[in-house]
Amino acid sequence: MFSVAPGRPAPGPYRSLFADRTFRRLLPVFALSDLGDGMSVIAVAWLAFALGPDGGQGALAGIAVAAYVLPGALGALILGRWMRRLPARRLLVIDSTSRAVLLGAVPFAHVAGLLTPAVYVGLLGASSLLHAWGQAGKHALFVPLFSDDRRLTANSVLSTSLWTATIAGPALAGLLVGVVSPAWIIGFDAATFAVLAFQIGRTVLPHVPEPVGVAAPVAGAQRGLGILLRRPELLGLLVVTWVFNLAFGPVEVALPLFVTGNLHAGAGLLGAYWAAFGIGAVVGALSLGAAKRLPLWPAILGIIAGHGIGMLPFALTHSPVPSMVGFAFAGLLYGPYSALSITLIQGRAPAEALTSVLAARSAVLLTASPLGAALGGFLLDRTGAPAVLVGSGALMIAVAPAGVLALKLFGRRTRRRRERTGEPPEQTHMSAAASR
Repeated sequence: MFSVAPGRPAPGPYRSLFADRTFRRLLPVFALSDLGDGMSVIAVAWLAFALGPDGGQGALAGIAVAAYVLPGALGALILGRWMRRLPARRLLVIDSTSRAVLLGAVPFAHVAGLLTPAVYVGLLGASSLLHAWGQAGKHALFVPLFSDDRRLTANSVLSTSLWTATIAGPALAGLLVGVVSPAWIIGFDAATFAVLAFQIGRTVLPHVPEPVGVAAPVAGAQRGLGILLRRPELLGLLVVTWVFNLAFGPVEVALPLFVTGNLHAGAGLLGAYWAAFGIGAVVGALSLGAAKRLPLWPAILGIIAGHGIGMLPFALTHSPVPSMVGFAFAGLLYGPYSALSITLIQGRAPAEALTSVLAARSAVLLTASPLGAALGGFLLDRTGAPAVLVGSGALMIAVAPAGVLALKLFGRRTRRRRERTGEPPEQTHMSAAASR
């Protein structure tokens, strides 16, 4: 059976990691950029509410959130011919410079009175077109710096930076929205990308004989998708995760309206909600290291259902306490999800095609949350924020029994195939869960 028993990283690997001068120089600018993105979680939707027409604020907020993310999937597909041969450093500089310029145009257009909804969505969409390449370049940047055993530690530090930004960014933005326009918060995000581009551009990296880019993963994305389609277990995980992300998408646009319209509060409380979610996620991710053995498929479905249960207190609008506690609980469960799902893929995908499978998975999942945000925005103008938030939770809860049914069907299919072919029984989390 597949089990996850992550070992606790010893202090030694972290000491050797921070002993590297290049990593010490780059980590602060990555952390600063993560903070800017965390603040934009609040600012993008909040500015859309200010720009949207009466009765259409929710729809514009959904479109804006989608535009801030979704074009990255399109850019990964249509720009491969030109981008895939570039080294990781150049990919990151190009993406950071592009985002600095385009996001930086938002506050200046706002001051000039030119920031219409169409201009706003256009700037957000254009800024995200290269971001998938920039993120890929970020992770490929450290390949020539560290050996295999140190790369895992480096990725762990970068992930910690993202979760920390999830806590601090929205909370800080919530405080600043009461003082300055959210357009200037987006401008701060742009400035962090300018600093990132400058620092990456002036950093000397070890020479490698071949460009350390993302050509292989992107070029092999079709192959990875083919593997996912041929392996029901991996395909099932992809579908479940896509629906989970789709269900979470409306939260990003409904939560601001819940705070302002139902609780009659300001952006400070909205930041507190996201901070509670981020703190829960950090605690959940750290607790995963204490798990000795954890059945992956039951844990994955349990996380999705539990996350949905955490959204149900949004039906109570007399006080923020029940919903904030529920949101923190949802974050607590969400923290380990990515590690668990990646562990399942690592155990089931062919080792020689693992990169292609992960690339295909990322390309597919990138579409889910923005589509959910856009759908949530349109629903907001027809129902209300509590109904959208609770509905998102209900959809998550429904994923669990559907997943169990899929497990049983897959288990029966697997047993029949083995009976026909004479294959020896192989106990997996999926087949084990299906037999119970």
